[in-house]
Amino acid sequence: MPPSDSRRPAPQAAARATEQRLVGLNACRAAFARRPQDLRKLWLTATRQRELRDMLAWCVRQRIGYRIVEPAELEKLSGSAHHEGVCAAFRKPAAPSLDALLAALPAGPALLLWLEGVGNPHNLGAVLRSAAHFGAAGVLVPADEGASLSPAVLRVAEGGAEAVPVLAIADRARALTMLRAAGFVLAASTPHRAQSLYAAALPQRLALALGAEGGGLPEAFLAQAELRLRIPGSGAVESLNVSAAAAVLAADWFRRHVPAATD
Repeated sequence: MPPSDSRRPAPQAAARATEQRLVGLNACRAAFARRPQDLRKLWLTATRQRELRDMLAWCVRQRIGYRIVEPAELEKLSGSAHHEGVCAAFRKPAAPSLDALLAALPAGPALLLWLEGVGNPHNLGAVLRSAAHFGAAGVLVPADEGASLSPAVLRVAEGGAEAVPVLAIADRARALTMLRAAGFVLAASTPHRAQSLYAAALPQRLALALGAEGGGLPEAFLAQAELRLRIPGSGAVESLNVSAAAAVLAADWFRRHVPAATD
């Protein structure tokens, strides 16, 4: 018998490496609606059978494993108490490169969000939800920050992660060069030495950068921005939560540049 290769991952571990586990009704249904062929396994409580009958029927036709489980078992399987009665394993989608994303964009208005230091799952998920709602073409996250699309992020995104790709940027300088070559203007969200959002001219092709709670965007990154934008308010607090700020900024860009926004 040949010696076993301890470096080779076990079949189950290898499968998990290519798998994305989703929890929450909207997150699971959005993934199934866009890519049913990627569904690998489904767990749900009895109370969700009626709402998920299309997924169950697909599992039967495609011979995909599914189980009806108790809420306590589903919490263990999903790793979340906020599973909403369903957990699904999908094949991980391949994220496009920035080169491919920019090449595929049609001419005209386009919005990208660039996040620096935004690792909190609830903030990242909420940003993805807003990005999808306001038609962003992608969300850029520096690769060295290790932000991941965890089950918590995907649940909070409520399906937004299916509509908006998240790209890991390994070389910030190269990415900025590529964005500018594609006609994008870099705008930094900051309450310091910035124009009012409502008085500023927002370009059609905008890369909107937002930073982490507390620290905000690094000064070196702010120096790269052609625009510095602040969201006017009462002054009772210094600034908005990053996910709320992303929604306000994206909404104003959408209002100005997407004709359907005024319908």
